Amino acid sequence: MKYKGIASLICGLLSLTAIAQTQEKSNTVEVKKIEDPSVYLDSIKKTFVSNSTSAKIERRWLKELASVNLFEEMEEDLTESNFDEGDIEYDGLSTELLKKRLKLLDQKTPFKVEYNESLERLIKSFLKKRKKSFERLMGLSEYYFPMFEEQLAKNNVPLEVKYLAIVESALNPSARSRVGATGLWQFMYATGKQYNLEVTSYVDDRSDPLKSSEAASKFLKDLYNVFGDWDLVLASYNAGPGNVSKAIRRSNGYTNYWNIRPNLPRETQNYLPAFYATMYIFEYAKEHGLVAKKTPFMLAQTDTIALKKNISFDQLSSLLDLPEDEITFLNPTYKLKQVPHVSGKQNFIRLPLDKIGLLASNEKKVYAYVDFVESLKEKPNFDREIAVVESTSAVSVKYHTIKKGESIGTIAGKYGQSVAELKKLNNMKSSVVYPGKKLIVGKSTVSRATAATSSSKNSYYTVQKGDSLYSISKKLSGVTIAQLRSLNNMKNSDDIIPGMKLKIN
Repeated sequence: MKYKGIASLICGLLSLTAIAQTQEKSNTVEVKKIEDPSVYLDSIKKTFVSNSTSAKIERRWLKELASVNLFEEMEEDLTESNFDEGDIEYDGLSTELLKKRLKLLDQKTPFKVEYNESLERLIKSFLKKRKKSFERLMGLSEYYFPMFEEQLAKNNVPLEVKYLAIVESALNPSARSRVGATGLWQFMYATGKQYNLEVTSYVDDRSDPLKSSEAASKFLKDLYNVFGDWDLVLASYNAGPGNVSKAIRRSNGYTNYWNIRPNLPRETQNYLPAFYATMYIFEYAKEHGLVAKKTPFMLAQTDTIALKKNISFDQLSSLLDLPEDEITFLNPTYKLKQVPHVSGKQNFIRLPLDKIGLLASNEKKVYAYVDFVESLKEKPNFDREIAVVESTSAVSVKYHTIKKGESIGTIAGKYGQSVAELKKLNNMKSSVVYPGKKLIVGKSTVSRATAATSSSKNSYYTVQKGDSLYSISKKLSGVTIAQLRSLNNMKNSDDIIPGMKLKIN
């Protein structure tokens, strides 16, 4: 793109400005014409240094985070696997030790953490096959769990529910299920709308970590008001309250999850074991030698700022010297990698703290750059000549004013016409003519480009000899006589004379 090099240099200015402010120096760059960011270039070429090495390391990690492979594997496990059958052998965990640890977990949570072979089988399967995946999830949890816990505590929902997001989405805000559920908490469109999660062409709040966590907490709280049991709440979150109520009826009124489990959909039968297995592995990660991969960000190291222009992630990346995939990781709600600006509404961008400070202290320069980039884009040309806009032809009429002593014969001879032709042009039944009257003595077809001078580029029409407001409105299809009078402050048709320029829009 034309502006890519400019953007890279502009970010140098922003870096320079931040350094200057920190060191309280007086030799900052003077900007006289902020509308044209190119004036910054010479003064910043020698000062910008990009920290490209650390960016490459983080990009590899962020690429792994953005992968949906783990989510797809976990989704397949829930829908296809049978956790009630198969091998439960695993050398690193005995059945007795597992029972003891589950009992301790049960004492610390309002959930009914109870041992059964299906749960043991799943825990050992996860420890055997997904050790690396859980280390990655543990690293991600350091960023996401503080958001989850804040909203869960606010709505009086057990904090252990944070593990549900792992089962739902593998902590991937871009996760989308086979049936269209989206985001960390896998909201369907209708349910998301019910809890004020906006979905437009630009944004999807179901992918917003904060907004979706608030919605999920409220939804779970509402489900608890219906069932009064957290196991059944999670089952309803997955299958819907209707299916859980139906399973209770089919189970002769039993309300313990494990008792109604055979009457629940296959996915929901696997759902609670997956939740409890995840809870166990996180709570006893150290005992199983699991070490969290370092997350690229901690929530406390980021902040948000409202933007006053429509800005793309690409532009922010260039201006702030921040990899685009980092911006994407921190702002998954923006579907088109673009922060829209809508009148009367604020849209926020989340960035690392140092970049927030850089952006806040250089807002005007950033918006000037955005305007500059916008000015480079091709614009629709609505000011083309009428001959280009309208391809039909116009008729030029030539008149003769009858003088005293002239007859229709002498007038016809003067213009090389017969009397019959002249009478036909003027719809005359008689050959009698009167001094002062005008006769049409010829017609010719001309393009609108001839009828309209070059001034039509400025939306004007040059009046031709013999024109009237009526004939002009016919030539300019879509322009009425009333519009012509209003645009040109005219009271009647007699105000026009040949050569006069009329506004036409």
